[in-house]
Amino acid sequence: MRPRTRKTLRDRVEAAIARRGDDVFLTREFARLGGEDQIIRALRELVREGRLVRLGYGVYARAERSRLSGRPVLTARDGFAGASREALTKLGVDWQPTEAERAYNEGRSTQVPANAVVRVKGRFARRLGYGGNSLVVERRT
Repeated sequence: MRPRTRKTLRDRVEAAIARRGDDVFLTREFARLGGEDQIIRALRELVREGRLVRLGYGVYARAERSRLSGRPVLTARDGFAGASREALTKLGVDWQPTEAERAYNEGRSTQVPANAVVRVKGRFARRLGYGGNSLVVERRT
């Protein structure tokens, strides 16, 4: 009979990420596994290995190493725009697509929105970014 080895916190965080279908994770989602500092350390290790990318303060997204460059690449279904919107939803931010995006989706325009832009109501001060792209936030009243 083999002695049982305890899983490290990093192993438990990695297993929790593997179980979930989400593309974006918040640090606070792993709070039940251990202390905040240890969780951040484990997530930072996963970022260093290329399993996750950091989008902003306490916001991480699923990634994999690129076969071409060897750099971590975001694996979210809708790219950075989709990952940032999922992060906003998880953070409890009330957001909407911009008028330009709605016009494109409804067929009123042929211009494809190229940047990740959302309209938020209320306060939102975080910065979300990845690979030279950053989420542009428009205020709505």
